Amino acid sequence: MRDYYVYIMTNNYATLYVGVTNDLERRVAEHKRKLVPGFTSKYNLTRLAYYEVFGDPSDAIGREKQIKGWLRRRKVALIESVNPNWEDLSVGWFGDETTERRGSSSAGGGLRMTDGSTGASSH
Repeated sequence: MRDYYVYIMTNNYATLYVGVTNDLERRVAEHKRKLVPGFTSKYNLTRLAYYEVFGDPSDAIGREKQIKGWLRRRKVALIESVNPNWEDLSVGWFGDETTERRGSSSAGGGLRMTDGSTGASSH
């Protein structure tokens, strides 16, 4: 079964972008390397602050729309519930990391959503 991801990218100024993808590593790499023109390139959103994993694409799209409809403070609370130091959760994925961490503790950041239950996901 394929996984689908809802994710939140940020920068050093805490600008937020919510997206959905079926390949989180590829999509984060595109954001980091600014391969796709648009909001994330313009505002240098290169840090993965949060993500959730879904088994069904419709659920992922629905969750993306839900989070996009939230006020900023609720999105921040969501991030901080699993990644209180706003660490870049993709550090180490690409072998050529230059992204700095905001804190020193390890962060969760990823939640697996299956049958309505949530829990920490390894990444």
